[in-house]
Amino acid sequence: MGDPRRQRKSYETPRHPWRSDQLEVELRLVGEYGLRNKRELWRYKTMLSEVRGIARSLLGTSEAERSRIEREYLTKLSRIGILSESASIDEVLDLGIRDLMERRLQTVVFRRGLAKTLHQARQMVSHGHISVADRIISVPGYIVYRNEEEKIKYFSHSPLAKDDHPIRKVITATSAGQEVAAT
Repeated sequence: MGDPRRQRKSYETPRHPWRSDQLEVELRLVGEYGLRNKRELWRYKTMLSEVRGIARSLLGTSEAERSRIEREYLTKLSRIGILSESASIDEVLDLGIRDLMERRLQTVVFRRGLAKTLHQARQMVSHGHISVADRIISVPGYIVYRNEEEKIKYFSHSPLAKDDHPIRKVITATSAGQEVAAT
């Protein structure tokens, strides 16, 4: 959240928090991505709003200044993994909340098959069983960069790093069963 002497919220709440359609969509996203509460979702919505706001402001600048800043900005977004390397500024405006949510460490751990469920992935990350580039990251909302994605694994000193751990056996049996069902 920042400097403890200058605390401020890192999210904005919805303008109409009690609309039933909005509540339903938020609740579905919270369940789909294994979030703890809606504040986590609002944080990523605010982040998306800031990303898109920068893109809109770039469209209004002069051409010479815009090309340099746009190239740097698109490179940053492609390094995070939100966009492809050949993306344009118009594609930034098409980004959705799901694009950001897919870059969370919790989601990436689940998608790579290191956990059986999203909730188990969150627990593994929170308890320090997952490392990114040989560093323990215990924040489920950590944004995984594209070059870090291959470096996600069980922490070497964690009991889960051993192949004969009971949880690992369940995970590998479940992933093998999904592969058989897919073919």
